Amino acid sequence: MSRNERHVTRNPEGGWDITKPGSARRSGHERTQADAIDRARQIVGNSGGGEIVIHNRQGQIRDSDTVHPGNDPNPPRDRR
Repeated sequence: MSRNERHVTRNPEGGWDITKPGSARRSGHERTQADAIDRARQIVGNSGGGEIVIHNRQGQIRDSDTVHPGNDPNPPRDRR
């Protein structure tokens, strides 16, 4: 079973892309990172939950988020 995940990465031409690993096409494109994260949550939620991996401007992973009903092996103790 493959993980349902999307990555939010900076597009060199401007804005932020939402991509699925191994896919040739992007799932979406938004002007701001916050909008891209919100859209990625919708996409992952509509397909049964999973992970969102958020990258910084340099391309390094800065955060990840589990969308319910995803299976988070290390759930956070605090609430965001």
